[in-house]
Amino acid sequence: MSVLPLVFTSGWASGVNAYAVVLLLGLFGATGLSDEVPAALQRPEILVTVGVLFLCEAVADKIPYVDSVWDSVHTVIRPATGAWVGAMLAGQGGSVSDLVAAVIGGSTALASHAVKAGTRMAVNSSPEPFSNIVLSTAEDLGVAGVVTLAIFHPWAAASIAGVLLFTGLAVLCFLVSRIRRFLRRRAQRREERRTAAAVPRRVAGAPPWADRD
Repeated sequence: MSVLPLVFTSGWASGVNAYAVVLLLGLFGATGLSDEVPAALQRPEILVTVGVLFLCEAVADKIPYVDSVWDSVHTVIRPATGAWVGAMLAGQGGSVSDLVAAVIGGSTALASHAVKAGTRMAVNSSPEPFSNIVLSTAEDLGVAGVVTLAIFHPWAAASIAGVLLFTGLAVLCFLVSRIRRFLRRRAQRREERRTAAAVPRRVAGAPPWADRD
């Protein structure tokens, strides 16, 4: 059986939550539910590490502005994970070359990461925090559901992942104005903090010329 649909699905999911993908695939392989999972993903140290990182992301991803910082840090990590998982799946299945699988997994992860990061910027333009929690929870459940489906019905899961990816890109185009507003607000906050730090603090009771060098 071709591993191409599993590579595509894992790439899309890696762009949303790379640690969840590695954790789920590793658990499916370790429990014997799938023969498509490489042994390297099933190693205990890998599962423990990604499990801890998944918990960290589960918290950071639900805090306004912190989630955008987390996304910025993972701009390289998520596509690299998608490429790595794709290459390993191809090496396990043998129906697709490692290089092709790495390109598919990495590029798909990069596209879905752009959708996620851009959507979060737009959501953070709203003052209330509940939308971040709802969106993050929906993303986690979506990744878990699609990756699980990919183990048993890879082509169906790949079709769903494709629809979600292209829908997300379309929505992102409509959110460009909100993203620009978010970036302007963040730049303004940085400028305000920089200005506040540059203003010397006058000691109470000191004469006006005391601040001068």
